[in-house]
Amino acid sequence: MMKIADNKKAYHDYFILEKIEVGIVLTGTEMKSIRKRRLNLKDSYGTVVKGEIFLEGVHISPFEEGNRFNHEPLRTRKLLLHKRQISRLIGKIKEEGLTLVPLSFYFNERGKVKVSLGLAKGKKLYDKRHVLAKKESDRQIERALKEKIIND
Repeated sequence: MMKIADNKKAYHDYFILEKIEVGIVLTGTEMKSIRKRRLNLKDSYGTVVKGEIFLEGVHISPFEEGNRFNHEPLRTRKLLLHKRQISRLIGKIKEEGLTLVPLSFYFNERGKVKVSLGLAKGKKLYDKRHVLAKKESDRQIERALKEKIIND
């Protein structure tokens, strides 16, 4: 598994409840841009349209050597899932008010581009503050332990 891009903002803005590996439909020039790591996952999300799941807001830069058949950078891209997976996700989104967020793009062992899709619940401002305070306290504890080990 070779990482292409991560969506760090997703972990900051959402509680990730579940992760799913899905395929994505891409054009040739999109694949070439992805191989050069020219994509941005910030502010992207998954939507349900007529029983299919699509990815919106993913910016894949146009391929520099592409011609007039180059792709649209912000086009909607179809995700590839089994029918059972789609119906389960649709149920969770409707019942619990959850969101589909792409967490990362990567190449699998066979060289195919896969998307790690997260079923997420939005964080409130006070949740974000709590997480930051916990990280800071963990850092302080770690520093104190290192100093103690060095001094001993």
